[in-house]
Amino acid sequence: MTATQDVSIQLPAGVDDVVPELAMRNIGKSFANIRALSDVSFSVRGGEIHALMGENGAGKSTLMKILSGAYRADPGGEIRLRGELVAIDGPLAGRQHGIAVIYQELSLAPNLSVAENIFLGEEKKRFGFIDRKAMEAAAKPLLARLDAPFAVSDRVAQLSIAERQLVEIARALAGHPRILVMDEPTTSLSSREATRLFAIIRQLKSEGIAIVYISHRMAEVYELADRVSVLRDGTLIGTLKKEEITAPTLVRMMVGRELSSFYTKEHRHPSADRKAVLEVENIGDGKFIKDCSFSVRAGEVVGLAGLVGSGRTELARLIYGADLKAGGRILVDGKECRIDTPLQAIKSGVVYLTEDRKALGLFLDMTIRENIAVSVLDEDALPGGILNLKAARERAAAAIKSLGIRTLNGSVIVGSLSGGNQQKVLLSRLLETKPRVLLLDEPTRGIDVGAKSQIYQIIDALARNGAAVLVISSELPEIVGISDRVLVMRDGHIVGEVEGQPDAPITQEKIMDIATSTAAIRAA
Repeated sequence: MTATQDVSIQLPAGVDDVVPELAMRNIGKSFANIRALSDVSFSVRGGEIHALMGENGAGKSTLMKILSGAYRADPGGEIRLRGELVAIDGPLAGRQHGIAVIYQELSLAPNLSVAENIFLGEEKKRFGFIDRKAMEAAAKPLLARLDAPFAVSDRVAQLSIAERQLVEIARALAGHPRILVMDEPTTSLSSREATRLFAIIRQLKSEGIAIVYISHRMAEVYELADRVSVLRDGTLIGTLKKEEITAPTLVRMMVGRELSSFYTKEHRHPSADRKAVLEVENIGDGKFIKDCSFSVRAGEVVGLAGLVGSGRTELARLIYGADLKAGGRILVDGKECRIDTPLQAIKSGVVYLTEDRKALGLFLDMTIRENIAVSVLDEDALPGGILNLKAARERAAAAIKSLGIRTLNGSVIVGSLSGGNQQKVLLSRLLETKPRVLLLDEPTRGIDVGAKSQIYQIIDALARNGAAVLVISSELPEIVGISDRVLVMRDGHIVGEVEGQPDAPITQEKIMDIATSTAAIRAA
């Protein structure tokens, strides 16, 4: 099979011998002249975890919004629950039919208690007044079912992201769902928190709930899914049973290309005598990060790896001036730079791509053009401080073309874009400052495999053009695939380095040996 051949895998014989909890048949959906879904059929049995995968824009969210009642499908399709034909004409009807959806962006009210959030919109009342005691009494068994480590009276604002997700699950369970849809539930969780969530998902499966699990993370799909269905361009490409799931097959189904094409690295590994663009000497925050020293040469991509909590993001923020340093020096192109603020970093040629693009990176309610131009407003200002709109439009048009941002034009609101395209907009803003050093923190988090490949190509192109690139990633295959060297952190220290050689390539095993060892190791 070539990389351009399509993959179409049919449901195995007998898979529908049991009446499924959910059966969506021949579902289509168009928006104006755009066909979002074409003749999609999808089913989930009770007590099954059925993963739904595909690139951003493949139609996953549209299909689930039709299921929940947020969208209406085009005429010709049908939805059956336990064999019975149903009409789901709104979100309320969806909930009444036992369908619950937990979206990637949590929709809790931080100023309210856990119990108040669980019953938000469906408050228990007595004599016309909200009965908080009744809600707390009803919420307690839900939290006990999830083994939640907090009280029903706690404010949601005081909870961690993982704990807030438990509140979302409890709210879904309060409606006694038969079908539970989970959209990218581990995006903001540590590996330990994700493991705990998986245990809860398996528990819900054992109770007979049909679970639709949407994820870009293949490791999660391998671990959890009984079956996986793949959408591409609004069409069902195929469905695999658990024993048929492999990374190469899933990638071909999602993007029509081989897995081996994703981590291609075209830039040459810079020689040891190539000058260092970034030099960090004994940087620390006086608390957790201590005496970190390293360099990144021109044209080099250096990975920064380590377990969750090892200090990777904290180190990058110190270099960028987002957090206060307690000591150390930073040199760019051999010149010592005072970097106590992000503005000083940018002026020194250092930019930082945050791991949380929505909360800390982008202005979601502003346009692509406005987001890209915000870092160079002084350059585009006309006399009197008026923004040069023509220059801003030209910047946006050039960025859209060069980075392949999928949009109609620069006037589109950033919040309406897919995750991969949002990330490209944020990268475009950084590149407008013409940086010498790029600190990229989880640059492909929450985006699909096709968009990941494009981000890798952008990183590779930056290195070919002589930039120094430091990439932080929790995905070891990503770090191994794109890096010339890998620095490994543990407990706030850089404890080792793995450098790729023709006869001794970088491997995940070498990185993990250093990340988990009790002694500092240097691996070549």
